[in-house]
Amino acid sequence: MTVRILLVDDNATFLATIRKCLSFLPEVVIVDEAHNGHEALAKAAQLQPDLVLMDIVMPEMSGLEAARVMQQLAHPPRIVFLSMHDNESYRAAVPELGVLAFVNKADFVTELLPLISSLKKSPTEGPRDET
Repeated sequence: MTVRILLVDDNATFLATIRKCLSFLPEVVIVDEAHNGHEALAKAAQLQPDLVLMDIVMPEMSGLEAARVMQQLAHPPRIVFLSMHDNESYRAAVPELGVLAFVNKADFVTELLPLISSLKKSPTEGPRDET
């Protein structure tokens, strides 16, 4: 089962790093990249990815705002926040916004890759329904 992912981050270096890491997972397809919340919303509506990996702190529209609006799409994707700004308020926003998880960018290899593997097994069921 393929997991189609939209990457959203304003840091080009991090986008390149995560794209390279995810390229080793054969069931993952990166459908596109966005660099702020506005772009993320447009691309999520157009491409209908299974999963959006999104930074929180971005110019123009934050990941928090974008996640809130994304939940209103006809086919909302699962969302995982990836941020180096790891604090209580951002983690508290995860269940409030219907987000699957918060992963610190420093831990994305150890935390994100197993999470994506669990989605490959059951893309329409699982952790998202529990948040």
